[in-house]
Amino acid sequence: MEIRQLRHFMAVVTHGTFTAAARAELIVQSALSTSVRNLERELGAELFDRTGRRVILTEAGRALLPSARSVLAGARAGRDAVAAVSGLTTGRVRIGTIQTLTCVDLAAELAAYHRLWPGVQISLREATTPELVAGVRAGELDLAFVAPDAAELPDGIVGFATWHEDLVLITAPGHRLATAGRTLIKDLADEPFVDFRAGTGLETAVRRLAAHCGLERRITCDVTQIRLLVELVRAGIGVAIVPRRIGEDAGLPCVGIRQPEPGRTVVLAGRAPRPRNPAAEALLDRLTAGRAPATRAPYPPDGGDRGTALRGAGRAAADRPGGRRPPAG
Repeated sequence: MEIRQLRHFMAVVTHGTFTAAARAELIVQSALSTSVRNLERELGAELFDRTGRRVILTEAGRALLPSARSVLAGARAGRDAVAAVSGLTTGRVRIGTIQTLTCVDLAAELAAYHRLWPGVQISLREATTPELVAGVRAGELDLAFVAPDAAELPDGIVGFATWHEDLVLITAPGHRLATAGRTLIKDLADEPFVDFRAGTGLETAVRRLAAHCGLERRITCDVTQIRLLVELVRAGIGVAIVPRRIGEDAGLPCVGIRQPEPGRTVVLAGRAPRPRNPAAEALLDRLTAGRAPATRAPYPPDGGDRGTALRGAGRAAADRPGGRRPPAG
């Protein structure tokens, strides 16, 4: 049983299909499939049920999962130790992000990181906040940008930095509110909405805002991709509440919402107290450059007021490269 085979096995578990797993592992699908087949042949049991659109673990696959995670974690620890000695000439950093991240230009940050340490492979996963938190806890991700909807992050998870994102209403160019500048939540009672599927961070934030204001939204369409959401709004099927930068980048009217002015907090999370992977620690230092040391404390600060702490961290993030507070609406 080879570590490479276990890594390919875990890639299929993580990404749900052989195609997506091969893409994440940067190899052709046939090579990854052969690797998994060889592992199954060596173990004498099929690890996946391949009859559906998404592969599903068999009982044998579920039995292998804990051991595979343990072996790979040990292998990563060994590589990380070597990378520390060799000055990050090699290594790998695994970072996750919510799909609608706008407060940090992650592509620019990763490009700058790659220029500094070109030998470090960067693995980027896009998923929902619960999936990202689970990935961090399992050791499959070193860092993740998440949008938590609870007062505290789960045990063992630390928030290294926070940002604030303003949310606005986006509409089709010819919509009645397109030139309004600002609107009240109550004025949206008759509007059809386009929304993300239930359970995503943005959908949760918008749903809670609507519930707080007594707004019963009529969802005409729910999607899983931000690009599709924007295009449906542009086509006039409904309006949507999104981070301001998404609407601005799409060239759609951005209408500020009053009473209350909605926003959400984005947290750069990892395992306590700091990443043991030197490549991840270097990336963490870059993403939090210029921040006061106090913002690296566990989230939320013990005994502190969460709202005040998050707002303060959001203002601090707006003043550093890569972190930007959208303009007030």
